[in-house]
Amino acid sequence: MPRFLPILLLLTLSISSMAATIEGVRLSQSSANTRLVFDLSNQANFHLFTLQNPERLVIDLKNTQRPKLLSLPDLSNTPIHTIRYAERNKSTLRVVLDLKKALQTNSQYLAQPHRLVIDLHDTSISTAKVEKVTPVTEKIKVQPPLTIKIVTHPPPEKRNIIIAIDAGHGGQDPGALGKNGTKEKTVVLAIAKRLAKLVDAEPGMKAYLTRDNDTFISLRQRIKRARKHNADMFLSIHADAFKNSKAKGASVFVLSERGASSEAAQWLADKENSADLAGGISLEDKDDLLASVLLDLSQTASLEASLEVANTVLSGLKRVGNVHKKQVGSAAFVVLKSPDIPSVLVETAFISNPSEERKLKSSSHQNKLARAMMSGIRNYFQRNPIPGTITPQQHIVSSGDTLSMIAQRYQVTMMQLKSNNNLSSSKLKIGDVLLIP
Repeated sequence: MPRFLPILLLLTLSISSMAATIEGVRLSQSSANTRLVFDLSNQANFHLFTLQNPERLVIDLKNTQRPKLLSLPDLSNTPIHTIRYAERNKSTLRVVLDLKKALQTNSQYLAQPHRLVIDLHDTSISTAKVEKVTPVTEKIKVQPPLTIKIVTHPPPEKRNIIIAIDAGHGGQDPGALGKNGTKEKTVVLAIAKRLAKLVDAEPGMKAYLTRDNDTFISLRQRIKRARKHNADMFLSIHADAFKNSKAKGASVFVLSERGASSEAAQWLADKENSADLAGGISLEDKDDLLASVLLDLSQTASLEASLEVANTVLSGLKRVGNVHKKQVGSAAFVVLKSPDIPSVLVETAFISNPSEERKLKSSSHQNKLARAMMSGIRNYFQRNPIPGTITPQQHIVSSGDTLSMIAQRYQVTMMQLKSNNNLSSSKLKIGDVLLIP
């Protein structure tokens, strides 16, 4: 049974009156050693421990808040698979390093400025000892120079970001019906296919349709299909209906806290039959406490990501037409209950409203809806790139972006960005499209 393995220390520091945030993460590496430096805005207590099967290093930063925007270093050719972080509670930020193998760990806290330094040592890599050879007077036959062949291995191939697009209803389930007989299952499938074409045309992205024809699929099966195809995001498309035919506008939903709690209980109860969480972590062989911690970390990150992408999708829909709800809603929709995939449900319009029913049948309006959703998907992954995936070749400037932040995110210089986009200054406008070198 895997157990928590405490390592090194719990460093007690006086808690500052102001909560700290992580301002940056730096990484340096030699053949056997990797150093991570977390730059902090203020003083913070920390506690480290390791988990096994798979190997992870967990860092609890007390008196620390989740950063709004954090650029992570390139983890290619390092012993770190991914870096995840989420708020453990109101005063503690948990950072998890998913390691590729067991490593020896050291840590130290430095002040002025405040930094947490983590050193990872691979004990399997050793430096060969060089023996001193005493010169001899006898003649030695000179050998021809030794030819050394250096074999280089190409970097691991980066993968596409997978977007699971779920057209609601299907088969014997027509969904809602419009006043003129339009079936919800028909129009949402048409919109889903248009969105899939936009996703496939986006550099570094690939679409997966949970259904591409008039077929009935259960709600749980839709989630399973998305997880089977390693989806990084799940977007379910529907058309709303109400007894009042004047109701109109689009809505966007994420999973409610009650829905998340009930799903967590279900996963923990059925963990012997549960599939792996994202990253290949199975709950099957974990004790109840560890399984609960893993699931809580996964759900917290997933819900935060779902809310962020839902807001970007809603912003896009506002430009298309009326919205029924100006804010993202939450509900216990079964189709949103994957604990490790950011999931969003879009009610595109009210099919019970004759005016919106006509729009839903229009190919031009379907394209507008698809483009609005694509804009939200693109903006989310530009702000939250996934390590190991193909870097987008374009960046659309949004509120809060600066040239230096964009350069740091894509690991290029400001001079390269300026040169590649013929920029004479560092000033940017919202909506500008930058070509990434």
